[in-house]
Amino acid sequence: MSVHKLEKLNKLIRYELAKILLEEGDFEPGTLVTVLKVKTSPDFFNASAIISVLPSQKAEKVLESLNRRIYFLQQILNKRLQMRPVPKIRFEVDFTEAEGEKIERIIRKIQ
Repeated sequence: MSVHKLEKLNKLIRYELAKILLEEGDFEPGTLVTVLKVKTSPDFFNASAIISVLPSQKAEKVLESLNRRIYFLQQILNKRLQMRPVPKIRFEVDFTEAEGEKIERIIRKIQ
């Protein structure tokens, strides 16, 4: 499949996952979960959903919650996407924002 089609599929999965997490997300109040990027394998069997969690201290708890409900979330995604095969989703947390905050705090202390 062409790179253009793979990029379109990644955007579609990202959009649908974001809607699903908004509707079905089981997160503590005050927790913001964002789907940053989706990377689908060329064979369409697997996809990694890169998420950001704020505050970053709740990232592990959110990841545990998503992994506990992965089959339910996958079923919803399967129904919404009109294609076969629908890639199997795996969630990963992006900690770059948390690392950036930590670096900014260190710089402020030095100044």
